[in-house]
Formats: sequence, structure tokens, C-alpha cells
Amino acid sequence: MMTGVNLLVLFSVMVEVSLSLGHCPVLCLCDWDVHSVSCVGAEVLPVFHCSTQEVWLTGTKLSSVPPNAFANLTNVSHIYISDDDTLTNLERHSFHNLSRVTHIQLTGIKTLSFIDQEAFKDLPNLKYLGITNTGLTSFPGLQFIQSHQEDFILEIVENAFIQVIPANAFSGICENALTIMLNNNGVKEIQSFAFNGTRLEEVYLHRNLDLEQIDELAFSGVIQGPTHLDISETKLSSLPSRGMEAVEKFQAKNTWALKALPPFGAFVHLQRAELTFPSHCCGLKLLKRWRGLSEAVVCNLTRTALGKLQGSSARVSQKYLGHKIYQRLKHSLTTAGTTNHNPYYKTPICPSEQSETEGVFTVELPTEQFSEGFDFALCDDLHTDDHGPLCSPLPDALNPCEDVMSRGFLRVLVWVVSLLAISANLLVMFILLTSRQKLSVTRFLMGHLAFADFCMGMYLLIIASVDLYTHSHYYHYAIAWQTGSGCSLAGTLSVFASELSVYTLTLISLQRWHAIFFAMRPDRNMRLRHAAVLMLVGWLQCVVLALLPLFGVSSYQRVSICLPMDTATAAAQAYVVSILMINLIAFMVVCLCYLHIYCMVHNPQHQSSRSDTSMAKRMAVLIFTSFLCLAPICFYGLSAAFHQPLMTLTDSKVLLVLFYPLNSCAHPFFYVILTKAFHRDILMLLRRMGLCQWQAHLY
Repeated sequence: MMTGVNLLVLFSVMVEVSLSLGHCPVLCLCDWDVHSVSCVGAEVLPVFHCSTQEVWLTGTKLSSVPPNAFANLTNVSHIYISDDDTLTNLERHSFHNLSRVTHIQLTGIKTLSFIDQEAFKDLPNLKYLGITNTGLTSFPGLQFIQSHQEDFILEIVENAFIQVIPANAFSGICENALTIMLNNNGVKEIQSFAFNGTRLEEVYLHRNLDLEQIDELAFSGVIQGPTHLDISETKLSSLPSRGMEAVEKFQAKNTWALKALPPFGAFVHLQRAELTFPSHCCGLKLLKRWRGLSEAVVCNLTRTALGKLQGSSARVSQKYLGHKIYQRLKHSLTTAGTTNHNPYYKTPICPSEQSETEGVFTVELPTEQFSEGFDFALCDDLHTDDHGPLCSPLPDALNPCEDVMSRGFLRVLVWVVSLLAISANLLVMFILLTSRQKLSVTRFLMGHLAFADFCMGMYLLIIASVDLYTHSHYYHYAIAWQTGSGCSLAGTLSVFASELSVYTLTLISLQRWHAIFFAMRPDRNMRLRHAAVLMLVGWLQCVVLALLPLFGVSSYQRVSICLPMDTATAAAQAYVVSILMINLIAFMVVCLCYLHIYCMVHNPQHQSSRSDTSMAKRMAVLIFTSFLCLAPICFYGLSAAFHQPLMTLTDSKVLLVLFYPLNSCAHPFFYVILTKAFHRDILMLLRRMGLCQWQAHLY
């Protein structure tokens, strides 16, 4: 009788013979021309011929891949396992000591939740490992792969339950260049030293929609690289400043939370950037300018020092070459540039006589071929075409690389106008509130007008303060400002103040027209309760208009300089046009009222109104100032709303500072401060304080 061992040996021999004769495993398709076997729905791991080079396992009924599952396949190079609903884990040594395997891919195995840290071990020729669309809840241990291949590609994508990339996650995978594709996962955090011990080529993290943090030390311990980094469509609000030195291509498209990049000096070798905000490109362009300035200084100093020391044979030695000068000066300038907050650091371009004698630039050079060791091609490159990084989206006419107040006179003027508007209108409100005179309709409306103009002054003060704080570095703060609560507050104040001012001015004009037209009918005069109801309607209208952008109807860029202007949606365009049309209609009403008043006071048959002539003349001046303010803004605003802008954002700032708030400065003087009633109120206030008693009595 044959023993069990003999039966097993006989079975193995029969299998080998059958396979050698071209027998294909059950539920499998074999292509012996290319030594490929494809199996669908296998309940146990098939026995493959040792000459098999490609294995495809689809929809198996396996619960795990056992140890040394493919050990007998000495020639296998590609292993693919896909679309499996039962496979839950890869055991220790599942893929072990496969000396010729180059590709392993696991795809669409949503039940796969665990991979032993030694499942992939001793795979010296592995070039590609893909783990796609699985149920893994933690990042797999891959430290024992130990591949010797160049340009290893690790693709771990569409794994929704992997949330953390731990420390040393990629060490031991490959000793050469490594490309890591981690897109479309559920990753939320990349911990410190995650890429430790690797030679990174490309790192793709895009479309990790929950990724919020990359630790400052995540790239610490990297031997070299990465040269390409993609963090597009993530929730990252900051990037590590360490480890960016080797990045040549950087992508951060649709990364809306990333409002500030690391210090631009961290991107030493950046050549191309695809970003979300144009202001970031402004910073990169400035980086090239500053770097070029320091390099030019180094080259000039190097040439100067070499020329002066060419004939100094007493201080010459073969030990130091011109390259030492370049490196020393470049290092000192670079250090100065990174430690000084002002990029235009105050480094002398030419060495002083004292510094030369003290040895600051003392070097020893050979008497012959004194420039040996220094490549002046580095300096020649500075005079060629701009080699700055290619960056998108590019700054344009509506997104210029400039400060909030791009011109010096505007920077001064905005402070003058804002402080004048605030102080004058504060004075008017204080006098009206402290006056003991009866609250008339006129005084009631004047108080509202002063408050509206005070809000306009506060808006300008916010803009002036932001400009002062971000001066010369606005590109660094632009996104945080434009998308933050500060800009929303400024925009709300701007819309509310301008519309309330126009509404109140219109109401004042109508009230005065009504008072003159019905001068002989006291019973027809406007009562305080009527004015209060009309002002309540005006407040509601102005508040709604001011708050609409907060609910996505439009944005404040159309009425302030918080953001660049655009009219991307029909709602936004309608919003802009409606505001401008309201202003135009109000201005026309004011003009008609005062035209009628002027005609009445010059009508011989209307003798009772001739006493109002001085008031009509003063109102004519106010109409002229209103025209100066509203006409240019409405004209250019309407042209921009209909996609035909006639001026750039830079030029529109002149309108913002010089025309837009002009009424806020003019109203308190023409309507209140220059009137006799206001002088009386001031004297009465001073009298109650024990001052100007005689002048108040005479008045």
C-alpha cells in the first residue's frame, strides 16, 4: 500500500505533468503564448504552472491570500487581484521572495481591511504596487519590500477609510527614486517623518477632500526630493516650510483653505506652480526678483574682489579659489534675506574700505588663473530672459500684484478723507443729540445722514488700516483678507453707508421741496412720524442690499476693493445694476426737486418762497458735489457690469478714495456745520458748560 506521503508526491507529479502538457486550472483561461493565466470566481487558490508570468484573479471566493501563495512561480512578473467581495486580509509572506515580480495590483477589494506588515517582503525587482478602492482602515506596512528598481511607483488611491499617514510609512520600500500616488483617499492627517528615509520624485495628494494637516516635519528625514508635489482639492490651510527646497513643480488648484503659502524662500528650485489664487503668483514673482537681486550683488562683489586681488601676490594661495568668494557672499546674503522681514534688505552692494582691511572679504587666490573654480555662467544667466517660475492663475487687470492703495498719494488721501468724514459727522451727531432744541423733521433726517456718512468714513478707515498693515506684503495677506470677516464687514459698511446716504439725501430733498411747495399750507407739512416711517423703510432697504452678498447673491468686490470685480452670474450683474440704478434715480429726483425749487423762488408770482433763495443756492452746490460723486461711479460701474470695463482696478481706486466718499465729507459741512442753527446749538452747548456766555446771549 502507498503511504500518504507517496500519494502527495504522486499527486504533485501528476499536476506538474498535466500543467506541462498545457492543462489550465479550473475556472481559468490560459494564454500559453504569453504565459498568462486569468481566473474568475476561484474558491481556492489555483495551482499555476511554474512558467506562468502573469496571474489575474477576479471575483474569487478567497478569504485571505495565504503565506507563500505564489512561491512556486519563479517566473511571475505581474499579479493582479480585483473585484473581490470575500478577501479580507493578506497574511504574512503573502507576496514573499518573488525575485522577478515587477507589478502587483489589488483593485476593487472593498472587504480587504488588513495587510500584514510582512505581506510584501523581499521583492527586489518590484516597480509598481497598486492598492486601489479597498476597505483598509490603516496605512499598510510596506517597509520590507526592499526594491532595487529605479523610479518605483506606489499607488494607494481611493481608499476611503485610510485617515492617517504615519511616520516612516514609506521607508524601506525602495532605495532609489520613489513616486507616491495617494490621491482620492480619506486621509485627514500626514504625521511627522511620514516620508522619512526616502528619495522622493513625485508626491500626489490631490483630491484627499478631508486632508487638513501636513505636519511641519512630515518631510523631515527625506534623503532627496520631492520634485513634484500636488495638494490640489484638499482642505489644507497651511504647508510645512521644511522639505520644500527640492520642489520644482507645485500644484495647489482649488485648495481654497490654503490662504497663505510657506515663506517663498522655501521654494528654492521652484520652476512651475499651479495655484488657486493669483496673489500667490505675485509672491512667487517677487521671490525671483529678490533672489535675482542677491545673486547680482554676489556676482558684482565676486568680480570686484577678484579684480582687486589679482595683483596681490602676497596673499595668494592655491588653496582658495574664486568659488569660495561666491559661496561665502551668497550664503551671507541669503541669510540676511531670510532673516529680515523686508525683502529689500539693507546689504551694501560695494564693500567699504574698512571692511576690506578688516578681512570681511579677505580671501587668498592664485596669482594665475585667479577665476579658476568659479563659474561666471551663473552670473551671465542673470542677464538672460526671466527664469522665474511659471505660475497660474496669472495676475491680470482685475487681480494686479499691488497693495490695497497702490499709489502713494492715495495712501495719504485715504487717511485724510476717512478721518475728516469720521470727525465731521461725529461732531454733527454729538451736537444734534445734545441739543435741547425740539426734534424737527429736518434735524431728524440730518442725524440719519450724518450716521450714514460716519459709516462711510469707518469703511475707509478699515481700508486704510489694512493697507498700512499689509504694505509691501499684500500678496501674503490678500486671500485671508479677501475671504475673511474683515472684508465682509468693510463691504457691508460700504453698501449700507452709500445707500443710506443716497436715500436720506433724496428724502431731505423731497421734504424741502414739499415744504416750499406747500409753504402756504401748514397743515400739509411733513410730520415727524411720516419721516420716521420713511426712514424705517430706507433702513430696511439698505440693510437688505448690504447683506445680500453674505447670502451668495453677489460679492462686495463690485462696490469696494476687497475683491477683484467680476460679473460671473446673472444675480451678481442684476445686483450691481440695481444699486447703480437706485443711485441714478435718486440723483435725478434730487435734481428735479431743486430745479423746481429754483424755478419757484425766481417766479414773481410765488413771492412767498423768495426767502428760500439762499437755501436753493446752497442746495445747488450740493447737487453739483453729488453729481461729481455719482456720475463717474455709475458710468464706470455700469460699463463693468455689462462686461465692458473702461478702467482697471488700479485706476478705479482713484474713484474709491477721491469720489466715492466725497459726499460723506461734504454733507456735514453744507447741511449742518455751516448753518446758523448749528452755530446756535454749539453756543448753547458751550453756555451749559460755562463758556462763551456773552456770545451765546448775543446770539
